[in-house]
Amino acid sequence: MVKITYVPNQELIVHDVIKLDKDEILRMNITPNGNMPVYWCDGILYAASGLPPTPEVISDQLKGKIHWSEVRFADMKKYTPLLSLNEEEYKATMNFKVIDTSIFGLHTDFVKWLKSHIK
Repeated sequence: MVKITYVPNQELIVHDVIKLDKDEILRMNITPNGNMPVYWCDGILYAASGLPPTPEVISDQLKGKIHWSEVRFADMKKYTPLLSLNEEEYKATMNFKVIDTSIFGLHTDFVKWLKSHIK
């Protein structure tokens, strides 16, 4: 049998935090290949960007340190699994999957930190 070792992350390093309105977060998650999902946890809608996988970033990851280069967030009291955006530029209604991360320790710890540090 294969040995499986679980090593949870030890640290989240956030380099920039930006408060936006919900629609702007959705607009920033439109890509040529489709819409990227957004996340929700404890009343906060957010999207995070990682850093490129440089040797330094990979080394940190192996040590349990995760880097988010930027987090965009908005208040959204109630969870909903799908958000829609009527986008004039594309003349279409775009749908975005919302992933409830309220059961994931890293995300709940981040949102707790965000609420206590960002006003």
